[in-house]
Amino acid sequence: QVQLQESGGGLVQAGGSLRLSCVASGRTFRSYVMGWFRQAPGKEREFVAAVSSNGGTTYYADFVNGRLVISRDNAQNTLYLHMNSLKVEDTAVYYCATRTYWGGTYHPADFSSWGQGTQVTVSS
Repeated sequence: QVQLQESGGGLVQAGGSLRLSCVASGRTFRSYVMGWFRQAPGKEREFVAAVSSNGGTTYYADFVNGRLVISRDNAQNTLYLHMNSLKVEDTAVYYCATRTYWGGTYHPADFSSWGQGTQVTVSS
């Protein structure tokens, strides 16, 4: 299994921006579909965005509304989440995860390897 490590979280004011990174170990990163999820206190983990193995196709949750952009650099084994126009309700722990196929549902159970998460806190 691939090992994942997120970074880039922090405290930011509403309207601000952050870039999250997820570095993967191993040489198989480029073969995986990658996703970002988030979990706010007292809430279930929810899907944010996914990107195909070659980076050519992306899919977003409805609430993203163009504010968050997922991308990947297969040469650097790194997944990104560019976060703009952040809102207080974006406060959560953000996780990256892998799976081997594109399409279908984007429930957390559909993904296998997970990172430890990075905290994003948006203040008003």
